[in-house]
Amino acid sequence: MHAIAAALANPARRLRRLVLTEEAETALAARLPKPWALAPEHAERGRLDHLLGRDIAHQGAALLADPLAPPPLAAVLERKGPLLVLDQVSDPRNVGAILRSAAAFGAAGVIAQERHAPEETGALAKAASGALETVPLLRAVNIARTLVALRAAGCWVVGLDAGGAPLSGPALAERRVALVLGSEGEGLRRLTRETCDEVAGIILPGAGPVLDSLNVSAAAAVALYELSRRP
Repeated sequence: MHAIAAALANPARRLRRLVLTEEAETALAARLPKPWALAPEHAERGRLDHLLGRDIAHQGAALLADPLAPPPLAAVLERKGPLLVLDQVSDPRNVGAILRSAAAFGAAGVIAQERHAPEETGALAKAASGALETVPLLRAVNIARTLVALRAAGCWVVGLDAGGAPLSGPALAERRVALVLGSEGEGLRRLTRETCDEVAGIILPGAGPVLDSLNVSAAAAVALYELSRRP
């Protein structure tokens, strides 16, 4: 419901088809008052199960929409906040959750690799809970070259890895940080790591470096919180 309400409210989103049960229409109207940019079709829950698949938890609502056109990197750099770079993070739920954390902590945007990152599926949009409409999601052909471009633009590129020194928000308070997260299985690739300005890890009290045991989306949230701390 959050994802659909945010998409309906986004004038940049091209909407194709909105299907709702009566209960979902009432709930959506309470969240986003009418009129909407697209008139809904009414359907029973069983029809939605058939349309989407019984394994999809749809809450009685489904929206068909075109993917958003990603802005150029230069436009994202004009926004305030850190940037997140995903080095082959492939699970759409992880990418969606990272977008949600990026929105919560005021990140300027998320950059994913073009060939090894999920498309804007319903699973990604649902996990993002509306953040797909507010946080730019860019696609980069080559992550290492993108990091070089970010460094040239004045960003301090920090790779997140358990083997690095503890990540310190206060120590980075004066820098524009681009935070790089590796894939769910392999972590940061060698060239990606070598292109970073520094490699840092997350320390939890009593646990030592724990990045290896944290889901990548959880690690992103903890790291963004740490970067938000000031001296």
